[in-house]
Amino acid sequence: MNSARLQSVELAVAGNEASDLLPVHSEALLTAHGARRGFWTVLDEGPIEECLALLLERADDPGHWFAHHLSVLPGREAGRTEDGEALAYRDGWVYAIGSHFGSKGGPLRPRRAFFSRFREEDAARGPVPIHIVRNQFRLHRVLNDALRAHGIDTVPPGERSQARFIVETTDRGTARGKSWTHRLAPGDHPVNVEAAAFTPAGTLLIGLRFPVTTDGEPILLEIDGIEAMFDGDTRTWPHVVAAHVLTGVTPPGTLTGFRAITARPDGTFDAVIGSIDALNKGSILLDDHPHGGGVECRHVRFSLPDTVGTVVAELAPFRNVEGLAEIDGHPHYVTDEDHRIALWFR
Repeated sequence: MNSARLQSVELAVAGNEASDLLPVHSEALLTAHGARRGFWTVLDEGPIEECLALLLERADDPGHWFAHHLSVLPGREAGRTEDGEALAYRDGWVYAIGSHFGSKGGPLRPRRAFFSRFREEDAARGPVPIHIVRNQFRLHRVLNDALRAHGIDTVPPGERSQARFIVETTDRGTARGKSWTHRLAPGDHPVNVEAAAFTPAGTLLIGLRFPVTTDGEPILLEIDGIEAMFDGDTRTWPHVVAAHVLTGVTPPGTLTGFRAITARPDGTFDAVIGSIDALNKGSILLDDHPHGGGVECRHVRFSLPDTVGTVVAELAPFRNVEGLAEIDGHPHYVTDEDHRIALWFR
């Protein structure tokens, strides 16, 4: 299968682009909107409470898709997040996760270091309470330490990346008296969280767009303790239980990172891999690693603990596939378009 065999529908939600796709599990939610099936997506600009949306197919008019912008109650963290990138589902909860990254030219932004979740059933009844937890670079520290502890041979941190993402972020935080500056260290990678999916065991797979290995292959970190992060009285922070490299699917001479991950019913995972950053947008990462740009997306499949991947579909000429999900045995993709959402399927 390639992109020439795909068809698309275009949707608009608040004049914004979409990241990730997650199937709707709640029949009550679908019924409330007169839909037969649908997806969650997260918009990539603005605070998370303004950036959650449903993409739905009408029950009485199959093939007719429409978008619904979710009304959210964020509580005291209103306006304090940005750049939601990844969605995941477990036990009735929808999780939305920030990139933990920064702008393409740096520095890192603490507003992007967040996890959030809400009850999917609540979305059938009106404004949805969402629980937002900002981690002040705790995940950055945990992920960087895990890459070293698990012996993942990553591309060396580039000089420009170090200066703009690590040194500048630390200097800014120090000047403003921020308590999180000790969680950044020389030699750290600016981690870019782009994809997530729960395993059958309840751990969370985090797919990194960056860093990648010295062979250009994408990295997965398996994290436990996600639910405990949302317990305000006895909160503990997640820890990494395993690190994986997805092998066998990166085109020779390129760097590929994760763009999306979705869990399949049989316990395997599908993913989209592609470039480590977009071309011609001032990316410091691509200044340091130019062969990580211009990579066309691939739909791949893998299992745990064996992470030797297989290619399911070449998605050329797309370089901007942001989400992947399967409904009724058919893959659906969402692409990053200017001020609109393009949903692709066979």
